[in-house]
Amino acid sequence: MRTTLSSSTVTAISRTFKNLNYSSLGRIYCDHGGDAFWRARRGPCQKLGLKLAKVLRGRLRPRGRSLYVGAGVAEIPVLVMETMELGRSVAAYNLRAEEVPVLNAALTDNSLKFISGHAQSAIGAFDHLWIVSVLNDPERFPQLSAVSYGRANPVTFDPAAFARERKAVIRLAASCLKKLSRPGLVTTSVEEVPWITDWCVRHGVRYVVEPEHYPTAIVQDPVCLIRVGPAMM
Repeated sequence: MRTTLSSSTVTAISRTFKNLNYSSLGRIYCDHGGDAFWRARRGPCQKLGLKLAKVLRGRLRPRGRSLYVGAGVAEIPVLVMETMELGRSVAAYNLRAEEVPVLNAALTDNSLKFISGHAQSAIGAFDHLWIVSVLNDPERFPQLSAVSYGRANPVTFDPAAFARERKAVIRLAASCLKKLSRPGLVTTSVEEVPWITDWCVRHGVRYVVEPEHYPTAIVQDPVCLIRVGPAMM
């Protein structure tokens, strides 16, 4: 399958990045130093996003559906590729209510729109689930994230909070994965793979974690692909 992008798609991605209000994004993403943060990351976000868009260009079928959990600036190249190159429907959810209008104001593709809210509310089935740096988010799940990244401090670690966060993540993963048609594709960070594969094992669903890893620019968690389904006999 084709893994190159058309010039119109690349132009649309570049124009979207130029249209972004980085001053507003700096205030949303950072307590201080937001301008410097985006000066350092806007270029890599576009470059690395284009590379991943090319990978998924060759993996996703035309006119399918994708569910994005926690989509933001880093997801723009892949989202634009899906809608422009493959004519796919995308549901791109973002929990930062103040970020959504900033993202939507920059878009040049009328068929693409970011949605404020929880991805669990998405209706229907999707053949592609994007869930990157969500299940180990240090803001939402600080204790679980510390364990996931090997940074847990035995003096300050809160096992009760960890147990609550673990249950919340299991519910979140399940609510998204049950929307995935099979066979389907999951794009996720390497650190989140155990949550995806645990759900598959508990539901008797076959999966294959592909060995290739792809770098990202903002949280810098490497991304990988998991082929999911069908169910085991």
